[in-house]
Amino acid sequence: MAKPVKRCNCRDANGKLLGKQCPQLAKRDHGAWWYRYEAPPAADGKRRRPWAGPYRTKTEAEQEGSKLAASVASGAPAPDRKLKLGAFLRNWIKGKQQLSERTRKGYAEHIDLYLEPGLGHVPLAELREHHLSELYEAMAQINRPLEGEPSEMLRRLLAVRASAAWDGAKPGQLHISKPLSPARIHRVHATLSSALSSAMRQKAGGISHDPSKNIELPKVRKRRPLLWTPERVASWRAQVEAEAAKPAAKRQPVPRPGPVMVWTPALVGEWLDLLVEWDVRLYPLFHLIATRGLRRSEACNLEWIDTSLTGKGPKTISVLEDENAEAEAGIKSESSRRVVVLDDVNTGLLLGWRRRQAAERLAAGPRWVGSDKVFTDERGRPLDPDKLSDHFEWLIKKSGLPPVRLHDLRHCAATLMLAAGADMKDVSATLGHRQFWFTADTYTVVLPELAAASAQATVAMIPRRTSRVSGS
Repeated sequence: MAKPVKRCNCRDANGKLLGKQCPQLAKRDHGAWWYRYEAPPAADGKRRRPWAGPYRTKTEAEQEGSKLAASVASGAPAPDRKLKLGAFLRNWIKGKQQLSERTRKGYAEHIDLYLEPGLGHVPLAELREHHLSELYEAMAQINRPLEGEPSEMLRRLLAVRASAAWDGAKPGQLHISKPLSPARIHRVHATLSSALSSAMRQKAGGISHDPSKNIELPKVRKRRPLLWTPERVASWRAQVEAEAAKPAAKRQPVPRPGPVMVWTPALVGEWLDLLVEWDVRLYPLFHLIATRGLRRSEACNLEWIDTSLTGKGPKTISVLEDENAEAEAGIKSESSRRVVVLDDVNTGLLLGWRRRQAAERLAAGPRWVGSDKVFTDERGRPLDPDKLSDHFEWLIKKSGLPPVRLHDLRHCAATLMLAAGADMKDVSATLGHRQFWFTADTYTVVLPELAAASAQATVAMIPRRTSRVSGS
């Protein structure tokens, strides 16, 4: 009868694998348990006794190994323990038929740039926590000063980034001089974790342990929004004017005060007025994001069937939250829907947009592609999210207003709702945040007016016997 065996990968002074003869195996945390079982003979009649494992405990090895042995004895194929992580990842992404195109591109980038060159050669069953830690450590060193020679892992990652062979690359997308953020490492880990979860369910390559569950990732620094206060706007404009006075060859882009910037209500109004003045075709889309806080992917994926714009009762849209929506780690539910209540202005804009879209369909004739998407191009084709961001950035430069990203319009919407006195829970629900605390922690620091009102209300709650409490 087969019995579990404890083995390790230690070698002696001559490089010989010690296996189950290692003297360190008496230690509880050294080595792993394996189970050897009988499999049907090979095509040439040779006996086959493959190993199953590694397992964390002897009991687990005995239970799982015996199940595998029974499955193989009943006719199931023995796991291919030579299956490499890279080969599995390629098959895994091919089988993800329900992914949006944008999500698929994101997964492919993670695999092509990091997972395949870093760990693609490792057999799936032998993948361990230290492999993942080495990969993420190397990723964190990209485009940062190094002490000594780069590791072999880092060399492989840099070679791929420097190669023109990566088919998914866009000009400037690799940010040649920019280090990877902790958030990027988290997203790559999420892709690997999803793939390994599938591998565990399939028992692919004889995998028995998911190392992605026990990894300590670098902390993601929370990027709280900053308000474009008059002081910040004045400073930014002064820097812009100073750069404009320089010769063109010496001009540098003026940095924003922070990565996430939010317009005041006055700046939002100025921006929307400019869009109307310029007769910007996608004005209804930008107005919807700036006032109701949709994510870019949610606006692009919105369909007419999910709108309720006429009749009695509240006017609403039902938003599909994409599985790869702009990162707000841990605060959105995957592939879920939420109902967003519309005001009269947004309702009117969408009804007007529907009439415009119908006119464009007639004008396009047979060239009309046909789509139920609310926001399309002049031929009915769905909007490309990246091109939408490029268009938004061009409009920002044209306006001369202090710059914000397209996703920052979502933060502007939250700020506008709070400034108008909306309840924090209602704001959280409108934005699609899973945790109420995230909304409160992120947005209550944005508008000084809200903070001042909170301070006044706090002091006013304290009962006092005298009115002389202000130092006067």
